[in-house]
This record gives sequence, C-alpha cells and structure tokens, in this order.
Amino acid sequence: MTMKTLLASATLALGLATGAAADGHEPTTVGFVYVGPIGDGGWTYEHNKGRLAVEEAFGDKVETVFVESVPEGPDAERVMTQMALQGADLIFTTSFGYMDQTIAVAEKFPDVRFEHATGYKRADNVSTYSARFYEGRAVQGHIAGQMTESNIVGYIASFPIPEVIRGINSAFIHAREVNPDVEFKIIWAYTWFDPAKEAEAASVLIEQGADVILQHTDSTAPQAAAQAAGNVVTFGQASDMAEFGPFPRVSSIIDDWAPYYIARTQAVMDGTWESTDTWDGIGPGMVGIGEISDAVPTEIKASAEALIERLRTGEYHAFTGPINKQDGSVWLADGEIADDGTLAGMNFYVEGITGDIPQ
Repeated sequence: MTMKTLLASATLALGLATGAAADGHEPTTVGFVYVGPIGDGGWTYEHNKGRLAVEEAFGDKVETVFVESVPEGPDAERVMTQMALQGADLIFTTSFGYMDQTIAVAEKFPDVRFEHATGYKRADNVSTYSARFYEGRAVQGHIAGQMTESNIVGYIASFPIPEVIRGINSAFIHAREVNPDVEFKIIWAYTWFDPAKEAEAASVLIEQGADVILQHTDSTAPQAAAQAAGNVVTFGQASDMAEFGPFPRVSSIIDDWAPYYIARTQAVMDGTWESTDTWDGIGPGMVGIGEISDAVPTEIKASAEALIERLRTGEYHAFTGPINKQDGSVWLADGEIADDGTLAGMNFYVEGITGDIPQ
C-alpha cells in the first residue's frame, strides 16, 4: 500500500508493503530512495521496476519501501534516516548526489546495509554499484554519426560529473569514427528530471541545427520535442521509451537493475552481504540496448549490432586508443585501453569536442 509522509516540508510518496512472511519470520525490509517520480519513464522508472522484481522474486519474504522525488541534499538524509528508523534492513539510494548523505546515515546505522548507485564512497555497510552506460553511448554515437544530415548532434547533459562526461566522450568518439565532420553541441541542464527544462534544451539544440538529440536526463520531454519537430532522431535514456518509436526514438539505453537488486536482497537474507563495488555493462546485462528501429538504414543497423556484440563479448572496449584529450595531448596510445580508475574520475573532454566543462 502507499502512505504519505511529510519530510522536510515536502510531501513525498512512501510506498510500503506490509505483513509477516508465511513461515512466521519477519520479512526483510528493502528501501529505495528515488530522485525522480516512479512515472518518469526513464531512470527512476527502471529502478522501480527493479523494486517490483524484488517483490515478485521473494513474495511475502520481503517488504519494500520507496520514497520518490527526493532532492539531493538534506532531504535525502532525512528520508534515509527515517527508513532506517522504521526498520529497513537494506536501502538502495539511487542517485549520485545521495553519496555523502548515504555515508552519513550509514555511520549512524551500522546494522543497516546501504547500496549507493553511481557513487564511489564505500564503508563496511555501504556498497556502490553502477552500469557502464558509456558502452550504450558508444552505440548511440555510432548510429548518430551516420544518421545526422546536418552533422550537428545535440546533447542534453545533466550535471558535470564523471558519469556524464564519460557518456559525452564515448558518444563523440564513436560518432567521429564514422563521420569525421560531426560536431556536438552540449547543453547542461543542471537537473536529472525537469521536463520543462529538458524540452527547452531540446528545442534550443534543434534551433541550432541539431537533427539528432542525445540526453543524459530522465524524462521523455526531449523525445516529445523531437517528435514535434518532425525530423529529429532521438534515443531512449535509461528506459526504452518505445512509445516514441520507431521515430524519433530509434534505439535506447536500458538500465536493468532487477538482477542486482534481487541478488543483493538475497545476500542480506542469507547473511552473506559484503561491501562491494559493481560496475557492469552490456556483457553482464546491466546495460541493455533497445531494439534498433526500421527508421535506421539496414547497413547502419548491422554495423551497430556488430559493435554491440563486440562490446558484449569484451572483444572491444569503448575507450581504446589512439585518443587525445581536448587540448591535443595524448591520453591513450594506439591500442591502449583506458583503466577504470581514470574512467571513474573522468573530468576532461576528448579531442574534437568544443566548449568547456562547467566547474
């Protein structure tokens, strides 16, 4: 059922399934803190699908709790604290900006297990997990570079953090690989979910000549803006966004959190949970590529599918040299592969991208 609770002068939705397990044991309580609404059609929608998968997998052996639309900051700490006080055994905090709050609350509740998405700070009772979204960006760039007629690809970025910068670089590298004349125009929206801002960013990019739009924000508003324009290609972000296919949405990055959430819940139940760092991609299935629509020419679709397979098997890494940094200095020599440490902290553009990363 759903309760309403007042936290930090904001009304937030708290979803709670209650009841004792059939065997008489108290169920394991698993909490989820969401940065957007569960109906965003993107990032939070997929995390909530993972929560529902936990319920389906374990039945009355689990209770799930969720709070949606939690701002990154003090509100997040209050929500996490409340979950822990109400008996949560495991809490997933599903946005980068929850990192310090997760660590702070975990220190106060050493018997509660925490899992922070896309962050890098861990503790004895805090794990981190993320997906190699940049692999999906490589596929999008490969398609975008060949689909654009204006040679301008627009990119709606959220915040200037390594996760987002990696995606921009990966998409650009693979767009330039198939089209040396392509340019990227980047707008920083400074939000994960704000349909109005996202739609405005898409419209501005389209006015600037972009006929392909990539996004690292969570709503479907850019898809709708492209659909209204009539001749602009898009890609689903975090979720399939198939309702905008076969055009403008020609493919997508799909985040599949369900197997991870089920496995980590099982570990808590079994008493085998340990603090770990997980960073999986197309191969393990944490990153999925949505169906490439028939709006994509056959030869482009075939080459994209070949790239997906090379990424899936590990035959190819999306950051393989030669690659220079934006200033022309060598980053990766021919055949050299980027190490995870550099990728995790990426704070530079690659050669060919214009403009500066906001500080």
